[in-house]
Amino acid sequence: MNAPSAISPPFSQAEETAFVVGPHPHHPRLRHIELKPSVLAAFVESVAQVDVQNLQYVPFMRYKVAEELQKAFGGRFASTLRQLTADRETGGFTLGVGAVTDRRDDYVRMGTAIGHLLGPSNHDAMSGTYFARFLVKDTDNSDSYLRQAYRLFTLHTDGTFVSEATDWLLMMKFAEDNAVGGESRFLHIDDWAERDSFVSHPMGRLPFAYKAPGSKNVDEHIERPVFFDSEFGLSMSFIDQFVQPRSMEEALYLHDLSSSMERSPGTREVPLPVGDLVVLNNYFWLHGRAPFEKNPALHRELMRQRGMFAR
Repeated sequence: MNAPSAISPPFSQAEETAFVVGPHPHHPRLRHIELKPSVLAAFVESVAQVDVQNLQYVPFMRYKVAEELQKAFGGRFASTLRQLTADRETGGFTLGVGAVTDRRDDYVRMGTAIGHLLGPSNHDAMSGTYFARFLVKDTDNSDSYLRQAYRLFTLHTDGTFVSEATDWLLMMKFAEDNAVGGESRFLHIDDWAERDSFVSHPMGRLPFAYKAPGSKNVDEHIERPVFFDSEFGLSMSFIDQFVQPRSMEEALYLHDLSSSMERSPGTREVPLPVGDLVVLNNYFWLHGRAPFEKNPALHRELMRQRGMFAR
C-alpha cells in the first residue's frame, strides 16, 4: 500500500499556521496532526474554567468546548478530522497536547472537544459517563484483559456487546511510569492478507452472540456478524473475550480468525506518548495492546471515549 499524502485543503493563512497534517512516524496509514503550541495554549486557557463534572452532567457543554477548539484552529479543522477518520485509506490520526499542558482535566477537555467535532459520544456503562479513565498496574483483579498488564490484549473492535453504534474510538494517555512494552497494536482490515478467506467462510456474515462480563455494567445480549457492509465498505465487529460461540464449529472459526489477525504482518505496534491521543474508525480498524515487562512500580493511566459520527 502506498501511504496517503498529507491532507492539503485550501486553508486561510491563519488556519495554515495553526495545524499541519502529515504522515505518522510509526504507521503508513495513520496521520499525525501537529498543533501550533500558541494556538493550543490559547484553547486550553479558553476552556480552563469548564469543570469536568460539568462536562459529565451537561451534554451540551461537550459541544461548547468543541466549538472553542474549532474557533482556535479554524473552521477547516473539524472537517479535516472528519475527513481523516472517514477516509478508508487512513481512518485514523494522532495528535498531542503534552508540550503545552500535563493537567489531567485539560486532557479530558481536549479529548472531549476532539470527539465532539466528530459527533456525539456514547454512554460508557463501565464508568457511568461518556468517557472512562482506567489504570494499568502491576496487579489487577478485573474480569477482562483491559487492565491486565502482562497479557497480550488481543485485537478487537469496540462496542460489540451494546446496541448503540460505535463509529469512532478515541484513546488518550494521561500518565505512564516504569513502563517497558505496552505499545498500542493496530490492524487495518485491508492490510490483513488472510481476511477474505474468513469473509467468504459460511460463518463470515452470520450473527454471533455477545455478552459482556460484570465489570462492563451492560446486561444486553447482542447478536451481530463478524463481517458486514457499512457506508465505509467492508466492516468488522469482533472481540474474542465476549463473543459466545454456540457450537464447536463457531468456536473454531473464531479461534482461527483471531489467530490469523494476531500473526498478520499488517498488525503494527505504535507508541503513544503521554499527552497524545489516537482516533480510529471503528469499522475497519482493530486495536489491542502488547504486554508490558514485569515491574512492580508499573503505572499507566488512559482515557477512552467512543461515539457516533454526526449525521
